[in-house]
Amino acid sequence: MALPVVKNVLECADYSSTLEPYLYELRPLPGVVVEALTNVAALEQVYLDTNPAITSIAFSLALAPIFLVVSEVNKNYSQVDRMWSILPTIYNVHYAFYAHLAGLDTTRVGAVALASTIWSTRLTYNYFRRGGYSVGSEDYRWALVKEHIGPAAMFVLNVIFISLAQSLLLCAITTPTYVMLLSERLVDAGAVSGWTFGDTCAFATMVGLVTVTAVGDQQQWNFQNAKSEYRQTGRVTGGFHRDELERGFRTTGLFAYARKPNYATEQAHWGMLYVWSCITSGTWYNWTGIGFVGYLFLFQASTWLTELLTERKYPDYKVYRRQVGKFLPTSLAPPKFGKSTARITDGSPNGSAKKDVDAVHARERYNLR
Repeated sequence: MALPVVKNVLECADYSSTLEPYLYELRPLPGVVVEALTNVAALEQVYLDTNPAITSIAFSLALAPIFLVVSEVNKNYSQVDRMWSILPTIYNVHYAFYAHLAGLDTTRVGAVALASTIWSTRLTYNYFRRGGYSVGSEDYRWALVKEHIGPAAMFVLNVIFISLAQSLLLCAITTPTYVMLLSERLVDAGAVSGWTFGDTCAFATMVGLVTVTAVGDQQQWNFQNAKSEYRQTGRVTGGFHRDELERGFRTTGLFAYARKPNYATEQAHWGMLYVWSCITSGTWYNWTGIGFVGYLFLFQASTWLTELLTERKYPDYKVYRRQVGKFLPTSLAPPKFGKSTARITDGSPNGSAKKDVDAVHARERYNLR
């Protein structure tokens, strides 16, 4: 078993003793795996003999060239997007599975895997019903970025950020589970409890955040369907008001209090996993927070670009932006608008473009990125 020996919970979060000494395993691991490919028992032994955090990192690195080649061949830069809702849970389940094979208590890491699976189920379903897995589907923002920076710079961006950095980020946000896996060694030794009230609160919060996000998903889905119906037939459905459909973006429900409520709960979900690792290790902060910080930076950049494009498309969005907070409520009063100048007649404000309902869904498909 390739887990470090820890004497107390504080050591579980010590990077210098729990991860750094094992980084050397990254170099020989591919060759070792290739040699064991034809022998299931040998593969299992390699799995147990490799530090589980290193296995996760190696897997994320191995995926990067695959994402790169597939995206360049197809000229479609949403390959990581298609795996976004799945990879974090693969890593979390991996930690729980490793604990099981190693004969450790799995209560805590099993709960993390369950919460992560619930998160994946919600996001994968929402991505699927919006057509994210359709052949040729791509985040519309990548085309705009490529148009702005050019093909050569886009290739560099793909190598460094889209394929590599994002793959590593999806691994990094699950490293708090590694800290909790290490704590399971102390549970077996009787040094700490296998489950505490703090664990209950953390698990409930993560699942609760997924629930709130699902509510936001459905609210946005209902609105987009009503808007599509209105574009095609002129009928107002779904209990919405004509003015809101004319504006083109939702301003009721959760969206009356935050412009990006789903972004907020998505970030908070993974932030809670990090907090959970701090609770488990008895620390105020630890090295696994780097994944969460990276996630925050990604969402800040994504939100900035998304809202920039939204403002260009919908004139009233600037009014909405002034009144409603980005992630958290700044007021409990619903936003107020004057007489809107935007009119949806043939699929676009002021009737200037050809009706294209599929484009609407494409823009909303990536509402968590």
